[in-house]
Amino acid sequence: MTISSNKERLRLGLCMSCTAVAATFLCGKVLAQAAERPGLSIELIDPKVLRVCADPNNLPFSTDKGEGFENKLAELLAEKLGKGLSYSWYPQAPGFVRNTLAAHKCDVIMGIPQGDDLVQVTNPYYRTAYALVLKPGHGLEGVDTLGDPRLKGKRIGIVSGTPAGNNMAANGLMANAKPYPLVIDTRVDSSAAAMMHDLVAGDIDAGVLWGPMAGYYARQATSAITVVPLVKETTGPRLAYRIAMGVRYADQEWKRQLNRTIQDNQPAISRLLLSFGVPLLDEDDRLITEDSIPK
Repeated sequence: MTISSNKERLRLGLCMSCTAVAATFLCGKVLAQAAERPGLSIELIDPKVLRVCADPNNLPFSTDKGEGFENKLAELLAEKLGKGLSYSWYPQAPGFVRNTLAAHKCDVIMGIPQGDDLVQVTNPYYRTAYALVLKPGHGLEGVDTLGDPRLKGKRIGIVSGTPAGNNMAANGLMANAKPYPLVIDTRVDSSAAAMMHDLVAGDIDAGVLWGPMAGYYARQATSAITVVPLVKETTGPRLAYRIAMGVRYADQEWKRQLNRTIQDNQPAISRLLLSFGVPLLDEDDRLITEDSIPK
């Protein structure tokens, strides 16, 4: 990745076409303006606009029509920060960070797992987990772990290469599993939508999906689907993750500003996520509900 090598380019971004002397003078002037006007950030290409990196067709997260919850979150943040809103679109695939945030085409990625080292992460704004999706009335009621013996021999959908696949393998569930591709062209395909379609059609008995996808597509399904966050796993990796925003490593003040905005608006953010069916978890793995969110 090129994030670390971009630090100097970021700092001198407004001076790239200048000579060394002119660059020093101009950037010194910008620094002085930033000191006089705290709202002006030299870390951002345009401090008046929230510039977001996003996939143009990746529900429930984002679309170029503004339909995803990360779109709605960006709108909320832009309003609270007093900024306009613009996007740099790129499919969520290898090269996403390199071609958006690291290329200075935008200033924030709305959803990044805490611990991702390709970017600098903010404080997390939600916590969720991979989830088991089931059709009621098919003998799997009450299953809440991949170690449940009732899953033995069942045809279970799994997105290849995701952490939950390790848990399925540890519990001997891969022999009859139906894999769905991890890397796809989101402009024309969705593994989550395909898995939910197969579950409704009876082509699979159950599925394992990333929580936000499980909750969203369960709501879109033509028949009732139960979503069970996998927080009781004892074999394989933990399947619950904290999700933050991603910025460049050089953008320290921008990260602090986002952290303050997340903290000040956490109840509204949580309600927004719940409205899209995202299964939200507290630090004790209990589901967060509308009633449990502070007013």
